[in-house]
Amino acid sequence: MISALAWVRKGAAAEKPRRYEVSEEEYAQLKRTAAAEIEDAKEEIRERAKEDDAILNDPALKEFDLEHYDDDEYEDVVEGPDGDEASDDGNGGPLARDGPHIFSNIKGLSFHGVDEEDPYLTRQEGEEEEDEEEAAEEQVLPTDNLLLVAKTEDDISNIEVCVFEGDSDNMFVHHDFMLPAFPLAVEWLDFRVGRRAGQEGGGNYVAVGTFEPRIEIWDLDTLDATYPDVVLGSTDKKALRKARGKRRKEFHTDAVMGLSWNRNVRNLLASSSADKTAKLWDLAAATCVQSYDHHTDKVQAVQWHPTEASVMLTGGFDRRVAALDSRAPAAVSWWSVDADVESVMWDIHSPSHFYVATESGSVRYVDIRNATDGAGVVYTLAAHDEAVSAMDLHPAVRGMLVTGSADETVKVWDVRDGKPSLVLSRNPDVGSVFAARFCPDEPMLLAVGGSNGESRVWDMSTNASIRSIFGDDSVKANPVREKPM
Repeated sequence: MISALAWVRKGAAAEKPRRYEVSEEEYAQLKRTAAAEIEDAKEEIRERAKEDDAILNDPALKEFDLEHYDDDEYEDVVEGPDGDEASDDGNGGPLARDGPHIFSNIKGLSFHGVDEEDPYLTRQEGEEEEDEEEAAEEQVLPTDNLLLVAKTEDDISNIEVCVFEGDSDNMFVHHDFMLPAFPLAVEWLDFRVGRRAGQEGGGNYVAVGTFEPRIEIWDLDTLDATYPDVVLGSTDKKALRKARGKRRKEFHTDAVMGLSWNRNVRNLLASSSADKTAKLWDLAAATCVQSYDHHTDKVQAVQWHPTEASVMLTGGFDRRVAALDSRAPAAVSWWSVDADVESVMWDIHSPSHFYVATESGSVRYVDIRNATDGAGVVYTLAAHDEAVSAMDLHPAVRGMLVTGSADETVKVWDVRDGKPSLVLSRNPDVGSVFAARFCPDEPMLLAVGGSNGESRVWDMSTNASIRSIFGDDSVKANPVREKPM
């Protein structure tokens, strides 16, 4: 299953990614994490042992001696190959009580007096060429389009960093990294954090929200990374278990469902959670600086305003959308909708308006200047028969809206002049559509992902209907052959 997608801007990725090297601080952190997990496991074993003792000491069961029910009086006898009791290990040596050992036969071991003679320690002829070929394969060109794919298969979740080659319509996985839980939201950002914090220039990172109550930020320019550069939220499992689902000002206590990076104030990241809160994070300090509890149910979506740096939208399962200034959270403007909110999105071509998609299959377009509850809705679009689980607005072509749904279709809409009309509907063959994103550098490329674990990139510029409705006279006069999705 593919649950989320995000594009990386061209030129943001390092041309030669680095290999991950564990620092002393990270090694110590890994040891602490492992020790905490071991202690948690021991605590679970102790709790289960108490339950088992209570069962075994039940007077009604004591006569059956269940504690020794499976004991075998001959369990210490080791049989030889002929069925008799063995007295040696087959090499003339005594048989260990716990069976043969790994070093009981050492005939295949080799000893090299000089390290240079050991093929495992010395670079062999041709290996340098292989290293050069590997480095060439790992190289990321400034012209490459990178797509981040949040994927789950057989209960294993990861982020795949894919390269899309437009000339050949080829996409391949460049590298990936594993996640601790099912991913719900991904957000690309270029603010340097973690080991490269404070360095000049922009970075190349992805923030990931999962069913775990914390946010992981990974450096996309690092290969074979095993641990994120920054974790936002509490890593104390005992404290999180006690606070599960309750509101806390310092950290989330339930799944992180939405993320939005502030492109105007680049050290700020907003998040929304199933714990009924939205939070504001300072990436430089890796701490929560504000918590918002204006919703009464799970907060599904959050997005910063494209030009007003302090204004954000949130939408939740309480069937309401809120617009607020993050500096004055008490002053909230509300709009009610007909079902649970799936996503919210500002209109970048008209920043005083926003879109809200719902579980019922509808999309509403709202004028924020009319802040009276229930007012300001310009139109309501019955987009799909099932939940609108994906939505995006073309960054360059005014009025081109794309929606995706659990009904397995992607639809393109002409919403200019407040009069929405369907341009076309397609089944991209990805199952239920959970993500759809326009490429920021080649805006006619649309990435789509869904429930069957497939992601596809559609070159919309080759579609005749889209060219005739949204293209200028020169585009309409030059038909092209449509590329398959």
